[in-house]
Amino acid sequence: MTPSRCVGVLLAGGSARRFRGMPKGLALVDGLRIADRVLAALRGATERQIVVANDPRATRWFPGLQTVRDAEEGLGPLQGLRTALASAEGLPVIVVAWDMPFVTTALLSTLRAEGERGATAAVPVVGDPPRAEPLCAYYGASALAACDILIGRGERRAAALYESLPGAATVRGRDLVALGDPARLLFSVDTLDDLARLGGRLPDGEDTARR
Repeated sequence: MTPSRCVGVLLAGGSARRFRGMPKGLALVDGLRIADRVLAALRGATERQIVVANDPRATRWFPGLQTVRDAEEGLGPLQGLRTALASAEGLPVIVVAWDMPFVTTALLSTLRAEGERGATAAVPVVGDPPRAEPLCAYYGASALAACDILIGRGERRAAALYESLPGAATVRGRDLVALGDPARLLFSVDTLDDLARLGGRLPDGEDTARR
């Protein structure tokens, strides 16, 4: 059955060791928090949005949004995907890491369309050698069971979920280029140097609150 609803999930995690320990999604690019840029793209492609975050301050950062913690911390990004799927209560999800300022609704809608055509997951693939981006992806509800199996085996990589799912699809090549510069669409702000190159800045105290 074609899903009629889809949950957008902001993945607000990571240790940010290369970011002075600051929450990366709260950094500002073009005057907006990166997380808010991601949420705007998710709102255009999904009917409901939630935040997966273990930081206790997250409810202040995102008032009005459901914020969900991992049942067990320290299990890596795959656990974040599991939390996203479990919180969607049987609906498919589109997940985006909160440090990706240039993700667009058009990209996320394209990933969702692959799922609505029957794909168990849909991920963009960019670069040479090709690299899948499992933290900007669509996952069908059935991926939750696969998450549990992988985590039970000790797997921690987010990419392991996409790799394990029969019927997973990719968006790449000309299909991805049609949506914009792939390197920009999937760029993640991993370091302070990355942020500086974008002309961004770390937040002041008042900037940590949602605007």
